[in-house]
Amino acid sequence: MTQPLPLDAAMAKRQLAALARELGFDRIGVARIDIPEDEQHLLRWLDAGFHGEMDYMPRHGTMRSRPQELAPGTIRVVSVRLDYWPAAARSADAVLGDAHSGYISRYALGRDYHKVLRGALARLAEGLAEEIGPFGYRVCVDSAPVLEKALARNAGLGWIGKHTNLLSRDAGSWFFLGEILTDLPLPEDEPARAHCGTCTACITACPTAAIVAPYRLDARRCIAYLTIEHHSAIPVELRPAIGNRIYGCDDCQLVCPWNKFAHAASHPDFKVRHGLDAARLTDLFAWTEAQFEERMRGSAIYRIGYEKWSRNIAVALGNAPTSEAVVAALEGRRAESSELVREHIEWALSRHGRGAVHLQSAS
Repeated sequence: MTQPLPLDAAMAKRQLAALARELGFDRIGVARIDIPEDEQHLLRWLDAGFHGEMDYMPRHGTMRSRPQELAPGTIRVVSVRLDYWPAAARSADAVLGDAHSGYISRYALGRDYHKVLRGALARLAEGLAEEIGPFGYRVCVDSAPVLEKALARNAGLGWIGKHTNLLSRDAGSWFFLGEILTDLPLPEDEPARAHCGTCTACITACPTAAIVAPYRLDARRCIAYLTIEHHSAIPVELRPAIGNRIYGCDDCQLVCPWNKFAHAASHPDFKVRHGLDAARLTDLFAWTEAQFEERMRGSAIYRIGYEKWSRNIAVALGNAPTSEAVVAALEGRRAESSELVREHIEWALSRHGRGAVHLQSAS
């Protein structure tokens, strides 16, 4: 049994929790930094090549599972949860069922969560420093090389489901995670236990069979990866299964029984912007690069850039019902698009009977 921690550490944790509530965080927990089993899982996943074009993942190596290498002196990780489910948005099922509309992952309908979370985490750490004095810390969101789901599990925020997302019994999975790596000896929380049982709904729901086994995701087949992280041509054999998903994919979360307990976002920055919950593909494809820059700045979508945004929409238009409007939208951008986008346009047009094209599968 561990020895009782000094009273000041326990008090610091209570102060931290109070500050977190004031800043709008929905849950907070503390974990040790040791996650050896998760590190081995990561290394096996990388060895299998499941990371695809995410070359930064093997480059970071074990730093991702060893927070003390990212921020020397770290002995605890504070994990926070911030709910983002956009309750007022058009129904996800309705958008997925409307082949003329573009489906955007629910997390990206509002403002870029990286900015929202990073700012709130910085205020949380600064607020605690005002209460207890200076201490060492580093604020992280998912752009930093940290195994955030494993650490959040150990902090008691939830368990890692078979789809590899974090799940909470009282909040499902529609939430963001953030971390503060710190040298404070804060009392640890009890790790969460798994409650997936025999359910495999997420595995069977995946449109591209990317969940190759429970807790094992092949990113190279994942629509979220293909539409966001994948920089080159989307593999031809996977394009039909993408449907109208133009940024991310939520299917594994939409079917999860635990999401009946999901909480609507209370943070105003997660409200839908620019009508992205009900936008028509032809309208989105008509955006100029300048319009994309203006409308998507401040959104998580901005990071993929106009070219990949156009590539994704071209695939969705290829999967849409044939119509004069769809064909005209594709042909209208045939000449001025980049080589990458043009290849996807030609594929889409071939799906509507507008000429055969020579296509190469991409991995």
